[in-house]
Amino acid sequence: MTAPYRLMIRQKRWATDGLNRVVTETLDRIPADDRVLILRLLDHVQAVDEIFCAHLQMRPHGYQAPRSPELPSLETLAARARAIADWYVGYAEALTSKQADERIAFTFANGEPARMSRGEILLHVATHAAGHRGQAALLLQKNGIQPFGDRITDFLQAEEAAA
Repeated sequence: MTAPYRLMIRQKRWATDGLNRVVTETLDRIPADDRVLILRLLDHVQAVDEIFCAHLQMRPHGYQAPRSPELPSLETLAARARAIADWYVGYAEALTSKQADERIAFTFANGEPARMSRGEILLHVATHAAGHRGQAALLLQKNGIQPFGDRITDFLQAEEAAA
């Protein structure tokens, strides 16, 4: 059954877009130290998304660590986040149940070998990002900024309203 993977990956794209919108609109109101932390969180999520995208395609990812060597701008991160999110949605939509259960071998950025199913990778990508969105939300709240409401219930209501 691939429906939960599809739902989680679509929700991840929606929530990431929402967070990036809030950060873009309020970045100038955030002190420099917190701004860097938020950008580092967004960059880390992006790197992990790109690393696991490469694992799913069974190709090298080129990362030495789960972050960029130099911190990209918010504009760059937001554009890359949308592109990789669209890739993941397309991937999840095309994934069959048999493919979701297929275990693949890969190497983590730290050099450790690993094996996960394709479905487990999608779950990891979705839940990993959710945790870091929560960290970014705390930094926004600390600075008096309302974070994007990114619960799955919010997503389901937004999808229903759009339909």
